[in-house]
Amino acid sequence: MKKAGDIVSRTELKEYLIKAVETQNISHAYLFTGEKGSGKLLLAQFFAEAILCTGQGEKPCGTCKSCLQADSGNQPDIRKIVHEKASIGVDEIREQINQDISIKPYSSNYKIYIMEDADKMTEQAQNALLKTIEEPPEYAIIMLLAENENRLLETIRSRVVKLEVKPVEQETIKQFLMKEKQVPDYLAIESAKFSQGNIGKAIRYASSEDFMELKQNVLHLLRYLSDMTISEIVEGVKEIGGRKEEVQDILDLMILWYRDVLMCKVTSDPNQLLFKEDFKSLKELARKIDYEGIDQIIEAVEKAKQRLKANVNFDMTMQLLMLTIKENENGTSNRS
Repeated sequence: MKKAGDIVSRTELKEYLIKAVETQNISHAYLFTGEKGSGKLLLAQFFAEAILCTGQGEKPCGTCKSCLQADSGNQPDIRKIVHEKASIGVDEIREQINQDISIKPYSSNYKIYIMEDADKMTEQAQNALLKTIEEPPEYAIIMLLAENENRLLETIRSRVVKLEVKPVEQETIKQFLMKEKQVPDYLAIESAKFSQGNIGKAIRYASSEDFMELKQNVLHLLRYLSDMTISEIVEGVKEIGGRKEEVQDILDLMILWYRDVLMCKVTSDPNQLLFKEDFKSLKELARKIDYEGIDQIIEAVEKAKQRLKANVNFDMTMQLLMLTIKENENGTSNRS
């Protein structure tokens, strides 16, 4: 069995969790923070398996009954909080945690609750959970996973052990993709580079049959956006519109592109850039756009990401974004 933590090269964090198990210095509540795909769930699962492992030696051992159950998703004392709506409401908290937590563990010394998207809890749901975190049964452990911890109430944040899941080194991701996923070296290098330390993104990029094509389509649009007409922009959006499931990746590439533009304003060294092959185009854009314009473009891309997560119309959102970028590149935006 491959342990949940094997693919995440975060030695200090893993050692901290293992030591907590070995010394039985285990808190009743944890908060794992990091962007989507950073490995928060893998680390939480690794920690849960290690806590419940009954084998000898290194934990999780991977061979005891508890580890085998966890590996198959059938460990009765590891509970995953599920939700169908965009937010996690008070009913989910009451039914899946508050009412369940009084029931003692089925076969272990602990009962562990893992909640992804904890930052999507409504305020009412958070207040309901707070009462349980304040006075949990001694066998209960709650693990919250969140992209943005600031969306959680301070009263919750002050009562949990916070663990930040940081980016993985590019070389480590590349080696993992090549050895564990049998990804060709050229694709492993590109996927690792553009993942920005996010193991989930790197795996997704490397698993996509046309990631390289997607990247080139997005870059083509960005290279020539300044000189495009409105109708050409609309056509360009349609070109990538068939990839709506990859839209967050498209927007991430845009942010990286304009960060390179920003880098070009402060250095003439192409080795500092992600898009080294586009140094000439980036340098020209850096000459045209001022710092405020770059900030406004990156902010506009971030807003587009949020709108699309909220299911706002794809074509309208992307066309508005492209026009905002074009205005800032040509120095015609209205600035207060």
